[in-house]
Amino acid sequence: MDQAARIRAFRALHIKSDPVILYNIWDPGSAAIVAGAGARALATGSWPVAVAHGFADGQNIPLDMMLDNLRRIVAAVDLPVSADIEGGYGISPAQVAQTATKTIAAGAVGFNFEDQVVGGAGLHDITAQSARITAARAAADAMCPGSYINARTDIFLKAPAETHNAAMLEEALARAQAYATAGASGFFAPGLADEAMISRLCAECPLPVNIIALPHVPAPARLAELGVARISYGPVPYKKMTAWLESEAQAAIGYHKMGK
Repeated sequence: MDQAARIRAFRALHIKSDPVILYNIWDPGSAAIVAGAGARALATGSWPVAVAHGFADGQNIPLDMMLDNLRRIVAAVDLPVSADIEGGYGISPAQVAQTATKTIAAGAVGFNFEDQVVGGAGLHDITAQSARITAARAAADAMCPGSYINARTDIFLKAPAETHNAAMLEEALARAQAYATAGASGFFAPGLADEAMISRLCAECPLPVNIIALPHVPAPARLAELGVARISYGPVPYKKMTAWLESEAQAAIGYHKMGK
């Protein structure tokens, strides 16, 4: 598939109550493995990409290095690949537009774009974030029309699950409406776990809803019943892989020491 065809295929995968599963990857090797497992699309996660390259999350991996990794992932598989660009590597709409242009030029079908102030405190206000999304949309479409912008809100991720309440959901819905108007393709609410709140978000959100499958979140089958259109896994695959690697290394090193 060429990039335009990949974008069309990726957009078509976002179906309410029949969610696309994105088991997040971080390099060409992990991309090939997940593709071989039967994935219909792939998505990088900012945390695993950064950590796998020796950086902390939060736009600490240089943009050019992140984009080079993305190009190699795209070249390694014949699937749509969405990229996590965090906060767009800049505050101003112009800076975000530059990052969007480079991301689509690297072969991505779209990207996650979050509303938290990376490296700062809190979230961008709705007006400011909407302007940033509008700039990202114009830049992405100039490269390849229809690129998928997954607008992420960090309302829920920044607060313990037990503190999530109706007021936070109302703010999320307001942001979803504004982000849709600004040109977003999907709405990502990582950290949200309450079934009733997920159900209402899916029912009232004007965009396909993405929920991340963290340990405290309902199982994928239940998320589908609640109306979710996209389930991603964020840092979970990388953390499970590294836990296995550490365990195997400890066993091998321990055996060697016992042998001595």
